Amino acid sequence: MPEPLRIAMWSGPRNISTAMMRSFENRYDCVVSDEPLYGAWLAATGEGHPMAAEIIDAMETDWRTVTASLSGPVPGARSVWYQKHMTHHLLPEIMQTDWLSRLTHVFLIRDPRRVVASYLRKRETVSPEAIGVPQQQALFDFTRNGLGQDPPVIDADDFLAHPEGQLRALCDRLGIAFTDAMLAWPPGPRASDGVWAPHWYQTVWQSTGFSPPATDRPTLARQAAAVAETCLPVYRRLREHRLRA
Repeated sequence: MPEPLRIAMWSGPRNISTAMMRSFENRYDCVVSDEPLYGAWLAATGEGHPMAAEIIDAMETDWRTVTASLSGPVPGARSVWYQKHMTHHLLPEIMQTDWLSRLTHVFLIRDPRRVVASYLRKRETVSPEAIGVPQQQALFDFTRNGLGQDPPVIDADDFLAHPEGQLRALCDRLGIAFTDAMLAWPPGPRASDGVWAPHWYQTVWQSTGFSPPATDRPTLARQAAAVAETCLPVYRRLREHRLRA
């Protein structure tokens, strides 16, 4: 039996990561996992995220157990395992070759000015680390230099402008067949959604497919603008590797 495809999609918050998870979950051959390192990250850092206690109670909090599972047998014996990850959940001690080498890595990026504006509609403060930008750069470099992979990079705005073309290009890079089922899905919550979904997923629950890219220009206050400016060089560097449909 061929080795299953374990896709690790690395994003920061307030991107299209949950919609992308819906897209892959709509494949007949795919099972998904929603931010499986979230509980371990909260337990290790004590970050005051919304619903933190509920998340810790609901999830495995030993990162060694979690990473062993993520690189092990695929649930339901499916041939594709889509793992939705947040880059800020990858603590330095977790960045290890033994389990990461068994995953096929993809990076999902978004203009940090849009990320910061969206993030501050849910949280009171923001930092580059809170939206996972330095961590994404470190993992991207590790994936290329430590694991020898050439990971696809998906820019959210490019993707939303041409979702079918982008998905076809991504599936081609991953060595799997594209299916039209990836372009639309039923609205509402899923059993696969994390326990935090009621706080974050209202828009996705109402969706039945990918929305067009935003056309507005976010207006950021001084500190928020400074965070976005700090993150822009990393975004632009990763965008040079973006997938082209």
